Amino acid sequence: MFITFEGPDGSGKTLQIRLLAKFLRTKDYIVFTAREPGGTEIGDQVRNILMDMKNTAMHPRTETLLFCAARAQIVEEIIKPHLKKGEVVLLDRYADSTMAYQGYGHQNDLDLIRRLLDFATGRLKPDLTLLLDLDPDEGLRRRQQGGGEWNRMDAYQLALHQRVHAGYLEMAKQEPERWRIVNANQPPDVVQSLLRKIVSEYLTHNYPK
Repeated sequence: MFITFEGPDGSGKTLQIRLLAKFLRTKDYIVFTAREPGGTEIGDQVRNILMDMKNTAMHPRTETLLFCAARAQIVEEIIKPHLKKGEVVLLDRYADSTMAYQGYGHQNDLDLIRRLLDFATGRLKPDLTLLLDLDPDEGLRRRQQGGGEWNRMDAYQLALHQRVHAGYLEMAKQEPERWRIVNANQPPDVVQSLLRKIVSEYLTHNYPK
């Protein structure tokens, strides 16, 4: 099973993926976790370029292609092999991030972005996508106060982050069978409880042991 996590930086994806993976392992699932962009030697090099604050002159088309390049590598090198072994793959960001940020956020041609993503992913789609929904203002505030890396993507103007947020909600509306929206403006243990319930029910219904 292929499960992706989407949402703004600051929504708690990293923590929630770690906790969910630990929970699923107690249920005897073999779980693999990774993040995007990165997750491979090549992808990590691309990530460094994308996130470096020195690269503020990067054009949105360049940004889009770099994300797709890193994604193509992790799909073939990491995700497909683990799925073929019957594992549960939890991925922090995937193709929907590019639709949200480079599509809706930068207001690029959405149909063109979709075609690029089909090429980059080999049309591999998640079984389930969990959107940790959070107001862009709150997500940026958490990022600034969290002490983590403040990167080039965070530094975009609030208006872009608001378009990204609206884009996520629109994508979830278009594919309700794949997306589940969880309010991330709650205590982490509450968010984790909701995620466990959603994933457990999905696994029980679609992948019975």
